[in-house]
Amino acid sequence: MRQSPPLAGRRLSSGRLHLNEGPIDLIIRAEGEAAAVRRAEDAARCRFDGLLAELVAELEWLRHQLDDTYPPLKGPIARRMADAAWPYREVFVTPMVAVAGAVAEAVLAAMVEATPLRRAFVNNGGDIALHLAAGEHLDIGIMRSPEQPEKGKAATPRAFARIDWASPVRGVATSGRHGRSFSLGIADAVTVLARRAADADAAATMIANAVDIEDPSIERRPARELDPDNDLGKIPVVVGVGALDEEKIATALSSGRRCAEELIGKGWIEGALISFAGRWESVGAAKDALARR
Repeated sequence: MRQSPPLAGRRLSSGRLHLNEGPIDLIIRAEGEAAAVRRAEDAARCRFDGLLAELVAELEWLRHQLDDTYPPLKGPIARRMADAAWPYREVFVTPMVAVAGAVAEAVLAAMVEATPLRRAFVNNGGDIALHLAAGEHLDIGIMRSPEQPEKGKAATPRAFARIDWASPVRGVATSGRHGRSFSLGIADAVTVLARRAADADAAATMIANAVDIEDPSIERRPARELDPDNDLGKIPVVVGVGALDEEKIATALSSGRRCAEELIGKGWIEGALISFAGRWESVGAAKDALARR
């Protein structure tokens, strides 16, 4: 039986490959010999083909709150999502907390397994899996907020994190109240550096949730009122933040920093950058990697 050809995707002006289906939006870059780059991109297309259907087939369990019983998931991406979320099961969490990072990991793994590459990354809406050969490095743009730029304008990074090949970091993820997903906290953005993208994805959400205080100026609404299909259900999420004094800003940042330090101490992440109300906090490996512009 003849197999269907892989998805073609779209070539961006930067030379990067763009693959999109439904909510999955990948920007892919491979660097190496020309033939190797072609093989890597073909591998990415092949892995991407059918990936969304693979996840949808197990969506009921992927949206199910984790408890002490590991969910009966079958697909490798679904199980990777559950693995990344599993350490946080004492609070409300579903495997969906790591979906973007796990998808990026899977596509990058297919590329690297297909051929030797000098550098490569898969960026899934700001959650990035990366590959570095010996002697290589990659500068990752850090946004003060993960919200989308105005139409026709490029997003401008406020800082860069340099990831060196000798670093254990191979995953970078950003979460916050302006991003694609709802947040329980008030952080503008939390960027996490971890050994793998799915782990960074889950941790970024947890730290962003921890950047929080109780104040009348913070508006919250049940997640299902904003999106009936969301896995958070009736849990209140932040929809607006009014003016806060410096003490309250410092308290919220301190809460996020403590959470990040705890995760670093457990070995679950390598570092984090926390942005709120025009202020930055850098923790762990992020202190050395960060270079502001």
